[in-house]
Amino acid sequence: MQLSKQGWAIMQGAEIADFSYGVSSSASGARAVSLSIFVDRPPLRATMREDAIAAGVEVAHAAPLRELMENEGRPLADVVLLDCPIVDAQAMAALARLDLRAASGETRLIVSTSVDALDDVFACMDMSSPLLLVDPNRAERVMALGQTLAGFPAARLRELSDDDRLMLLRLTEQVGQIAGHIDRLAPRETTAVMEPRNSVEGRPVEKRAVPLAKSASLPEARLIRRVIRQRQLRARFIEGEFFADPAWDMLLDLAAARVEGKRVAVTSLCIASGVPPTTALRWIGALVQAGLFQRVCDENDRRRAFIELTENAADRIARYFDEISSLGAIVL
Repeated sequence: MQLSKQGWAIMQGAEIADFSYGVSSSASGARAVSLSIFVDRPPLRATMREDAIAAGVEVAHAAPLRELMENEGRPLADVVLLDCPIVDAQAMAALARLDLRAASGETRLIVSTSVDALDDVFACMDMSSPLLLVDPNRAERVMALGQTLAGFPAARLRELSDDDRLMLLRLTEQVGQIAGHIDRLAPRETTAVMEPRNSVEGRPVEKRAVPLAKSASLPEARLIRRVIRQRQLRARFIEGEFFADPAWDMLLDLAAARVEGKRVAVTSLCIASGVPPTTALRWIGALVQAGLFQRVCDENDRRRAFIELTENAADRIARYFDEISSLGAIVL
């Protein structure tokens, strides 16, 4: 059943913001944003087409994935929606070429895949910064489409309604929350520590400034792994969603791997985050943009890629552990 514009806007899921402003012929006469859909499963292809049309997008093409691979000289639409749950060598080569074409032009890619194929897709698509989805539901696909449409010039978008503006505000709040998480990781010259309450007077004593160490090394991996295990154990007693903090969980996992001399694939990092893969990928993207994570290709196999801490992030986490050690604090 085709979603109405209002139905397209109101999707299930606490994390889903509404991006229900599509593109059609604008008042300025600018060309509308075009969309191509390449999906092998006919029911899914039909559903994605319905949702795109309901969003006001001009669907230029909807076909099986093989048509994209067999006609690589075809001009690309402004947005390409791609579903590739299974990847073989031929598909990887085609995805890599598509990635290069999109990066050299203005095409934006939305690629959905499976958990099993995620590492391969991630490795061969590193030029165009595609929006990756892992086993997404309908709401997640709609959100990804809206997020991509939000990046196009206003001249190519239809006029926003009051409801659209309200939902954009919700998106802004979500982005602000991510930025807030990242900002709290930023280094400070000093950190203020509140001493325990005075047992007699019942009021806090004056704050004192504790200088951060100029340099520090990451602690032993077993300590970091113990912290991770402690965090995981909380879910046995209290519902885990109350403690969702994927950025910190991934930072800890990469810190432990760095000490152990291990490399972490994107799939493993998504698992370590404790949240759905698509959500984890959004956080990974945000942390890469913040300069805390970096993508590293395998020197022996260019078809593989890993995620590592940047030197800046490793230094921040090392100083964090150094400081809590000096305070005798217990890390959870």
